[in-house]
Amino acid sequence: MIKETVTMSHKELDRLHIIQESLNRHITQEQAAARIGISIRQVKRLVQRYRNEGPSGLVSRRRGKRPNNSFSTEFRATVISLLKGRYADFGPTLACEKLREIHGLCLSIETLRKWMVEEGIWRERRRKFARIYQRRMRRPSYGELIQIDGSPHDWFEGRGPKCTLIVFIDDATSALMALRFAPAETTRAYMETLRGYLNDHGVPLALYSDRHSIFRVNNPEREGELTQFTRAIKTLGIEPIHANSPQAKGRVERANQTLQDRLVKEMRLQGISDIETANAWLPTFIEAYNNRFATPPRIADNAHLDVHHSEEELGYIFSLQAKRVLSKNLTFQYKSSAFQIRSEGRGYRLRHSVVTVCESFNGEIKVLYDGKALGWEKYVDGPEPIPLDDEKRALLQIVGGDKLIIPFC
Repeated sequence: MIKETVTMSHKELDRLHIIQESLNRHITQEQAAARIGISIRQVKRLVQRYRNEGPSGLVSRRRGKRPNNSFSTEFRATVISLLKGRYADFGPTLACEKLREIHGLCLSIETLRKWMVEEGIWRERRRKFARIYQRRMRRPSYGELIQIDGSPHDWFEGRGPKCTLIVFIDDATSALMALRFAPAETTRAYMETLRGYLNDHGVPLALYSDRHSIFRVNNPEREGELTQFTRAIKTLGIEPIHANSPQAKGRVERANQTLQDRLVKEMRLQGISDIETANAWLPTFIEAYNNRFATPPRIADNAHLDVHHSEEELGYIFSLQAKRVLSKNLTFQYKSSAFQIRSEGRGYRLRHSVVTVCESFNGEIKVLYDGKALGWEKYVDGPEPIPLDDEKRALLQIVGGDKLIIPFC
């Protein structure tokens, strides 16, 4: 007699034991249904199957058959073809989003990850054991603390120049507040990004940055001095906070990693390869990113303040400033040039006064005293020297006004 071998799962073995106890009248069918977690009617069906077919009657009828929710071979081939062609360096999550948004191909991230691993498109990364840092709670309100950082990277993948992305991210919600591409991480880049931020959102309570020299004077001999950027934000009433480690501003650091993956690929799909075009398109990306990743704040309150400075005042604030002391002739030196203040009357009150020289990033210079702009002109001793005749050398050359220069013969 040939013995039949039946392969059963642990769940099916448990059911077999319970059905046998029910048939031997050790437990009732109601008790069997409760232990298995099915209805009494289903228990009766299992009992009947066991009587007719033996233990094999309790084996799932779906075993060895294709699941109803499985994808066809053609569907998988289409997905793999797109992955190998257009999305070869995309991770499973981003690739899954693009397959759904652009091609209408819907499948789970884990299914796609499994297929990518099987095809050798994706390799699982081993997680490193990192140093553990004390977790800092998010600020409760939107706009209370904004983390800022610059991320230098080959953003255009060789299609355009390497540049830096200036990133402003809200601590309470992880929402991107401002993005701007710039040739390098400079004071100008941060000032221009912040000015756009003020127009869009208002004045945040604090900015959280690293200890880059843009934000902090790191020379012990100049302790107490402010950088141009920190001077500007303090004038606006924004508190500067400096992180002691990259982990302390982890939200913006993680956002940089995400952007170096997602933003690069999105710009590739959009065919963007220069800073100007990218900056014009970034608001569209920010909206999509925030819909995907931003979280609600603990307190539904907007901590941003209104901007109380005029456009002219903002122009002065977001400029490079320097203090100068006027001489008794109302002159001062700036960048190796002499400047003369034009004042109505004799201008005695301005002698030895401290003025603020504001130079915009396009080179325009304003001189402020007590918050008001003063007229000025570059101080010039006279015109260029007149060429002298070799045969008749002049003894005197008038160079302007009552000044005389005696040529040295």
